[in-house]
Amino acid sequence: MRKVFLAFALLMTATMVAEAQTNDRAIGIRLGNGAELSYQHPFSGNTRLEADLGLYGLGERNAFIASGIYQWLWNIDGGLDWYAGLGAQLGTRWYKNEVETWESGFGLAIAGQIGLAYNFPIPLQLSLDYRPALYFLPEVGGSYDYVALGIRYRF
Repeated sequence: MRKVFLAFALLMTATMVAEAQTNDRAIGIRLGNGAELSYQHPFSGNTRLEADLGLYGLGERNAFIASGIYQWLWNIDGGLDWYAGLGAQLGTRWYKNEVETWESGFGLAIAGQIGLAYNFPIPLQLSLDYRPALYFLPEVGGSYDYVALGIRYRF
């Protein structure tokens, strides 16, 4: 926990001393049902790709998930945008079953995303979004959804 706090403090310090730039790429973290490393890459004035690598659980139910979401952005006012997107998630999970032995599995899902993002005058972006996912491998059903707070450095 101290390492996460230290990394966040260093990111905030770097953000405050850096000057704003015009490029809309961003890197940071998403915190929700777990923790994800997050990268956003713009394609045009109103579309981008968000790629995330996340670790969830760290208990009896754990997962490692990679997500790629193509997003459309609409400006509300100033630095405030809302966005929606569609993409895929690829994951692996490991958990204890009823007889207390560990099992693992692989999954593939279709994922959606909708949220709000605020780009500060300094190179800092905060976002709050909802991302539902419907897995179709290894079996159809079972959704995985959560709300997450994103903190990213824009460069």
